[in-house]
Amino acid sequence: MKKINYILLSILFLGVFSSCSDDFIEVENKEVLTEESFWQTEEHALQALTAAYAALHSASGSKWAFFEELYIAMSYRGDDIVGNTSEIYGRALTNFTNTTEESGPYNVWLASYAGIGRANQIIQRVPKMDDVDAGTRDVIVAEAKFLRALYYFWLVTGFENVPLVTTFETDPANLFPSQSTPQQIWAQIEADLKDADAALLETHEAQWTGRATKGAAKALLGKALLFQEKWGEAEVALKDVVDSDHYALLDNFADNFNGNGENGLESVFEIQFSGDRSNGNDERHPFNFEVSPYAFGGWELFYPSEWLVEEMQTDLDANGNPSERVYESIFFDDPQSDMYSLDGGGEIAYPDVATDLNHPAYFKKYAVNADENYYAGTNISLIRYADVLLMYAEALNENGKTDQAIIEVNKVRERGKAVPLATMGQEELRNQIRHHERPVELAMEFGIRWFDLYRWERGSTARESIKTTFQNHNIPFVDNFQDKHIIFPIPLQELDINDNLEQNLGW
Repeated sequence: MKKINYILLSILFLGVFSSCSDDFIEVENKEVLTEESFWQTEEHALQALTAAYAALHSASGSKWAFFEELYIAMSYRGDDIVGNTSEIYGRALTNFTNTTEESGPYNVWLASYAGIGRANQIIQRVPKMDDVDAGTRDVIVAEAKFLRALYYFWLVTGFENVPLVTTFETDPANLFPSQSTPQQIWAQIEADLKDADAALLETHEAQWTGRATKGAAKALLGKALLFQEKWGEAEVALKDVVDSDHYALLDNFADNFNGNGENGLESVFEIQFSGDRSNGNDERHPFNFEVSPYAFGGWELFYPSEWLVEEMQTDLDANGNPSERVYESIFFDDPQSDMYSLDGGGEIAYPDVATDLNHPAYFKKYAVNADENYYAGTNISLIRYADVLLMYAEALNENGKTDQAIIEVNKVRERGKAVPLATMGQEELRNQIRHHERPVELAMEFGIRWFDLYRWERGSTARESIKTTFQNHNIPFVDNFQDKHIIFPIPLQELDINDNLEQNLGW
């Protein structure tokens, strides 16, 4: 996606087009896009698709909205992360004191519906574009359906009770939809992903690297099925990804986060960043500064929780030391732990800087060298193959195939240089996957831990209360957590303009 033309981002592609006419003459202005002049060429279709992908960065496309709103809203509520209480960003979310006016959830809502609106336009208009090759049309529409499913995944797991909009509306009378049930949203997600899978490509040409593929659709479908505890169907979908031979674990765990493995063998779907600042672009994000200590020139906006650090230190290699995936995930009190300093350059060992640190541990993922553009151009992973293997193992275990599930878990452990698991029973492996393998492997990655906690709270298979998990893991501010915090409130800004919406229970 880095080479797709970004011309339409300036108008957000929400269907607001201009026209040129007066009472005396009507001359077409070829410099202005109109509803009639736009949907004509393959370039137009690709520009529309770019706009649908762009909502992954936020409704506005801003790197600040991406981190300070979307990432914080998705991730700060999990038990793997604690916010820096000295900073304002996400403080109310991490303390469970947020209100209906919190900006993070509102931006999740805005980005999701912006993406859905743009995808709906593509799904309606591209099939009618006679000047575009039929095969190309099918792929573009399939990608739009994948994106629509992803945005609805964000909405249903975040708010549960949201409007289901599958057409692009221009009639003001139809712009105030009522809410659908979560079951209806999940059904639409499944339908879109199955449609997408049928037409998506296995891989794209190099210039289109980063666009959604068949594997991405199957992986997201498998995740959606896990959320609904459709274990058998989830196993089939995830097995298709594993058996496709298009993916593998990278030899070096850290390459998932330092840019060396971008769009590589372990990548199933990533949010694309390039670092490009030409022609008014700003394709960067500030993760390297967000995670780095003050002592390294960073902003240390959030940290690994004390529970996570303790759990990670039980993930051992054959010599009884923390595994490679631990050393590459966190910076902690250990003589072998080091981290890149944005100020001084180069890796600095923990003992050499311990007395200068403001906090006992930091995340190391994405703490990469800042280039001449200052911030990072490293992609942010949404689904990587290690996640697929662990989801597949979870489905296998719930289907009574525990021995086979252990094999899949051990693939992930062995890549991270952790000793393989021995024989376990179903319940023991379930707990191992939930509260060791997934948080140790996937900590801090875009909302994954919170999504997991949410689905185990809402599920019926060995249901786990989020609050009980927080209490067991000694998470700060757990006393503030109430059942209403399991989902976001419907944003007050939306309730104020749409009388057909009802607030979520407790808010």
